[in-house]
Amino acid sequence: MSKIKPSKGAPYARIMGVGGYRPTRVVPNEVILETIDSSDEWIRSRSGIATRHWASDEETVSMMSVEASGKAIADAGIAPEQIGGVIVSTVSHFKQTPAVATDIAHKVGAGKPAAFDISAGCAGFGYGLTLAKGMIVEGSAEYVLVIGVERLSDLTDLEDRATAFLFGDGAGAVVVGPSQEPAIGPTVWGSEGDKSETIKQTVSWNDLHIGDVSKLPLNERGEVKFPAITQEGQAVFRWAVFEMAKVAQQALEAAGITSEDLDVFIPHQANMRIIDSMVKTLKLPEHVTVARDVETTGNTSAASIPLAMERLLATGQAKSGDTALIIGFGAGLVYAASVVTLP
Repeated sequence: MSKIKPSKGAPYARIMGVGGYRPTRVVPNEVILETIDSSDEWIRSRSGIATRHWASDEETVSMMSVEASGKAIADAGIAPEQIGGVIVSTVSHFKQTPAVATDIAHKVGAGKPAAFDISAGCAGFGYGLTLAKGMIVEGSAEYVLVIGVERLSDLTDLEDRATAFLFGDGAGAVVVGPSQEPAIGPTVWGSEGDKSETIKQTVSWNDLHIGDVSKLPLNERGEVKFPAITQEGQAVFRWAVFEMAKVAQQALEAAGITSEDLDVFIPHQANMRIIDSMVKTLKLPEHVTVARDVETTGNTSAASIPLAMERLLATGQAKSGDTALIIGFGAGLVYAASVVTLP
């Protein structure tokens, strides 16, 4: 017989509050067209994006996260010191260590919670939500702050016609806490590492550190380009449309519901054409509200789902208690989908 005492956590977990932060600078497509040969019509037809937000020097990964977290904590109706865990998903915090989660935890007044960063690209919010749920049910924390945050403008090659218009900055946060009924369904998640080259960083930090110009991309002036995110657009589009619709359906089945039971669909805000194709493939009923935050926010990777969730609730397009399907997918290629009750 085991000598280890069993865990005593909550029976279930739920999202209790949500908050978002979008940088003050709004960047229209006209600004992007200063460095690529394209048009506003082409960008809108290919991505659905009209504007995006880019951070100033003061709007750091930490600062944006603290702002979003403060709103989420207030929305949840708890005190910051009750938070027992802080999970941050980001690919654009450029310090290898310490984890930015520790700085955020301190600045929001969380005391001494478990705090760590994860790197799961655009699926990062779903990964963080799943980890938070486990912590609460296991009993290692009563409340967990989950943050998706990016400054993707720092990783954007403005001369790359395929990606220059895609990315935006921002932070979204939720507080996950105990529940007496299921409010976060089983997660359907995974990866397809054989396709990892379809979305990647152009140059490793090590290559940049060594400074071998023969290995580094140069701009038109012969200057070394800073590492950026690049992708094989068509391959990613096909994968997202066909494979992620299957994952979304699996998440519905895992939660024991059908599309008719849904109130809201919040997919990763990567591309409007992908969103529209998934809605069609899933045969979502007319009554389901679909998040289309990408039009004015762009692709903010790990931040996109909580930012879209926050906007739907703030504008009244969704309401507390609604049943929502969320799905994130991106670099890796990684994905995570689940059904949740909105806070």
